[in-house]
Amino acid sequence: MTKRSIALAMGLLAMTGAAAASDLKPGNGHSMHLGRFNGAVYYTVEKDGYRVVATLASGTDEQPIRFVSTLEPGQRLMISVPQEIGQPSVDFEIVRDGKALFVHEPGIAPLGNVSAELRE
Repeated sequence: MTKRSIALAMGLLAMTGAAAASDLKPGNGHSMHLGRFNGAVYYTVEKDGYRVVATLASGTDEQPIRFVSTLEPGQRLMISVPQEIGQPSVDFEIVRDGKALFVHEPGIAPLGNVSAELRE
């Protein structure tokens, strides 16, 4: 009975991680929160891949920082904010899986194979 309960709990946790990944559409923004940094991410479809743009700032009066990357199928981009020594970083992951682009919120286990997780 205990093994069955553990297996059920692990399955529910795995489904929660997959559900936490948001499917982003071209040109639509997605808010992101990484520790004391807030911002937005969006992408456009270009001839050489999906051009992902993420802009973050630690406050309205602070200079923002922008990350730009072009992703091909199977590629991913991670934006990571270090924390105090001994504390895990706050990570925001963007994954291109075929023609889909997924954003993965901080605090959830990293994405594995998105296609396989969504089919299950």
